[in-house]
Amino acid sequence: MASASRQLLARCMSSSAAAKKLAIKHVTVIGGGLMGAGIAQVAAATGHTVVLVDQTDDILKKSTKSIQDSLKRVTKKMFADKPEAASQFVEKTLSNFSTSTDPAAVVHSTDLVVEAIVENLEIKHELFKRLDKFAPEHTIFASNTSSLPITDIANSTTRQDRFGGLHFFNPVPMMKLVEVIKTPMTSQTTFDSLMDFSKALGKTPVSCKDTPGFIVNRLLVPYLMESVRLHEKGHASKEDIDIAMKLGAGYPMGPFELLDYVGLDTSKYIIDGWYQMEPENPLFAPSELLNKLVAEKKLGKKTGEGFYKYR
Repeated sequence: MASASRQLLARCMSSSAAAKKLAIKHVTVIGGGLMGAGIAQVAAATGHTVVLVDQTDDILKKSTKSIQDSLKRVTKKMFADKPEAASQFVEKTLSNFSTSTDPAAVVHSTDLVVEAIVENLEIKHELFKRLDKFAPEHTIFASNTSSLPITDIANSTTRQDRFGGLHFFNPVPMMKLVEVIKTPMTSQTTFDSLMDFSKALGKTPVSCKDTPGFIVNRLLVPYLMESVRLHEKGHASKEDIDIAMKLGAGYPMGPFELLDYVGLDTSKYIIDGWYQMEPENPLFAPSELLNKLVAEKKLGKKTGEGFYKYR
C-alpha cells in the first residue's frame, strides 16, 4: 500500500512538473534576415541569452551590423539626453547575443527555437527534423511563418505538443504585435509559455488558431488583392485607390504602396498558397496583373519598380 501510494505521488509530481510553464531564458533564432535579426535583437535587449544562426559568417556579420545600427536608433529615442545609459544598454544587449553557423551545436541548451527562414515548407521540414534530434525534450519550437500552416511544419518533428507559431511584424523592434498560434496539438503549457515570452519582449500578444494568414494577413492580403482587382477592372487608378484609402480610411500607406513595400513576390507567394488550400474561396483568387509584374521581376521597392517606379 505504501509503495503504491509513493508511485502515485511520484506520477502526480511528474505530471505537475510537465504542466509547469517554461520560463524561457535561452533563445535560438534561425535565420539572419530582417525578421530573424529583429527577433534576436528584442530578445537580447530584454535579458535573454540569444544565439542567431545562419548559413555563413558573412550573412551573420551583416545581421550583427544591422542589429548594432538598429540599437543606435533605438537608444537615441530611449536615452535622448543620457549617452552613457545608451552606451550601457547597447553593450549589455550585445553581451547577450552571439552567432553560429551550426544550429545543431547550439540548440542543446536552448529553451526556445524561433525559425525565421525562407517560406518553403520542405526546407523548414528539413531544419526542424534535424533540430528535433539535438534539442532537449523541454525545448519549444516556433515558426515565424506568415503564410504556411504551423501544423504542417510541426509534423516534421516528434514534439507537436511543444510547437507553436510566433508571428512577428517588420520592423520587429518597433512593431508591438505578436500573433501566437496554437495548433490542435500545441499543449496549453507551450501556448502559455509563448504568450509569456512575447510579453517579456515588451510585445502585445494576440492568440489565433492555425488558420491561413492568422489574423493580420488573413484580413490584410485579401484587402490588397481586392485593391488590385479594382484597378484591373478599370474602376479606379492605383494612385486614386491609394489616396482614397489614406485619406478616407486613415491608413498610413495605400494598398499599392504597401504591396511594393512588402514585395510583390511575397504577396503572390502567400495568395498562391492560400488558393491551393482553398481554391473555391474568391478572396484567394490570383491576379493576372500581379503575376505579370512578378514574372517581369518588378517586385516593388527592392527591385526599383513594382506598381510604381522608384529609380
